Amino acid sequence: MEESSNSSEKGFLLLGFSDQPQLERILFVIILFVYILSLLGNTAIILVSCLDPKLHTPMYFFLCNLSCVDVCFTTSVAPKLLVTMSRKDKNMSYGACVAQLYVAMGLGSSECVLLAVMAYDRYAAICRPLRYTTIMHPQLCSSLASTAWLGGLITSLIQCSLTVQLPLCGHRKLDHIFCEVPVLIRLACVDTTFNEVELFVASVIFLIVPVSLILASYGCITQAVLRIKSAAGRRKALGTCSSHLAVVIIFYGTIIFMYLQPAKSSSKIRGKFVSLFYTVVTPLLNPIIYTLRNKDVKGAVRTLVMGNAFGSERA
Repeated sequence: MEESSNSSEKGFLLLGFSDQPQLERILFVIILFVYILSLLGNTAIILVSCLDPKLHTPMYFFLCNLSCVDVCFTTSVAPKLLVTMSRKDKNMSYGACVAQLYVAMGLGSSECVLLAVMAYDRYAAICRPLRYTTIMHPQLCSSLASTAWLGGLITSLIQCSLTVQLPLCGHRKLDHIFCEVPVLIRLACVDTTFNEVELFVASVIFLIVPVSLILASYGCITQAVLRIKSAAGRRKALGTCSSHLAVVIIFYGTIIFMYLQPAKSSSKIRGKFVSLFYTVVTPLLNPIIYTLRNKDVKGAVRTLVMGNAFGSERA
């Protein structure tokens, strides 16, 4: 009984990349740099989407929600990881691990749904342009965004609650970069078949179903684009969707690799890098792709910066 409760009393040892000190030092600098850029970029998107009236459209409403998710998602992982990597003491309290588990799972699931919602928005804009404002009315947009946030909350409560009930029998070494469901399942000292099946079902719902909807949407979009006679019109339509599709491929490609395989059969070092990519790197790609390739956002950022600079001069 004393051995079983050891993990909850003393917490975990978050090993991360501690077995490779040189790599750990390099990754610390990279993660810190990427995290700061991600915060700045996503915060900028949130600000311009809220402050510029020209961006008060369904597309930027969902983009603003996506940036909110990304900021919270990467913040739930990166700061603790950086602190752990910067010191010899790799301890992480049990409460902090559980909190991170719930938050990261919920936000990751919400992002999966949001990306599918954004694909539907692009489908409506390109395939139903005359009815776009009627289809994507404010009430529907709010309902879809709320569904994404609520869906993430529900799956987190179910999945994580089942995971934290698993007995760990004193196992404290968490050979990963943060507290994640497949990793905690690997620590369990009992049969985890039910948990793995439940995780697989949840992954199908939040990964395979959204990906299928996204592919269906882009199939219809491709057909609509090919019917456009103007080459300039085709380029504009493809440019509008290519940025979203790039985020989708990168995000789903890494997270599917992590979750749609038996929890106890995945490579630990490979799993660390995959998790690092979709928790720290992918949230940075969102502002880069949407700002560097989008004239509306670049114009809004420029107007906001120049307006603040002008206001400071006048003051």
